[in-house]
Amino acid sequence: MDEIRRYFPEFSSKQYEQLDQLTEIYEEWNAKINVISRKDMMHFRERHVLHSLGIQKFAGFEKGSNILDIGTGGGFPGVPLAIANPECNFTLLDSIGKKLKVIEEVKHQLNLKNITTVHSRVEDHDGQYHYIVSRAVTNMPSFMKLTRHLSMKENKTLKGLFYLKGGDFNDELRKFKMKFKIYDLNKSFETAFFETKKVIELRY
Repeated sequence: MDEIRRYFPEFSSKQYEQLDQLTEIYEEWNAKINVISRKDMMHFRERHVLHSLGIQKFAGFEKGSNILDIGTGGGFPGVPLAIANPECNFTLLDSIGKKLKVIEEVKHQLNLKNITTVHSRVEDHDGQYHYIVSRAVTNMPSFMKLTRHLSMKENKTLKGLFYLKGGDFNDELRKFKMKFKIYDLNKSFETAFFETKKVIELRY
C-alpha cells in the first residue's frame, strides 16, 4: 500500500488523487525551474509530500482556519496541507517569485481554491492568522525574531505554530517562554528518512 494511504486512511478518494498528481506536476516543472533538488525529486512523495503531512498528524486545524506557510519554497508544507484541509485557507509566502509560479500552476491544475500565494519577505508581511507553519527555514531563535510581528501580542487570533525540523534543538527551545511540544515523526512514519525528523508545536 502507498505510504500516504497507509498513514492517512481518513483522506477521501479526491484527496488521494490530488496528492498522487503532485509528483507528475512537480517533475514537469522541476525540469523548467529548479524548485527541488534532483536527489530529493527521486524521493519526492516521502521527503516532500509525506514530510509536509507530518504536521497533519498533530495540528487538528479547525474548519475555517487561516494558516500562513512561511518560506514555502515550492509549496511545502503548504500544498499538501491545503489538500488535506480543504475547509481551511492557506497563504503560502516566499521571497522567490519563480517558486510561487510553480505553486500557482499546481493550484490551477488541482483546482485548489484554498491557496493564496504572497511574494514577500516575512518581516514585510502582515496579516491575521490562526496558525503558522514552516519547514526549517532557519534556526528557531531567528525564526521567532522574524515572525515576532505576527505573534499573539500583535495578532489576537494566532493560536500556534508548527515547525518541521530535524536534529537536536532543545537548547534553542529553552530560550522561549511559550509552551512547546516535540513530536518524533519516526513514531508516525516507519521509514529511515524520518529517524531524526520532528514537528515542533509552539502554542501562544
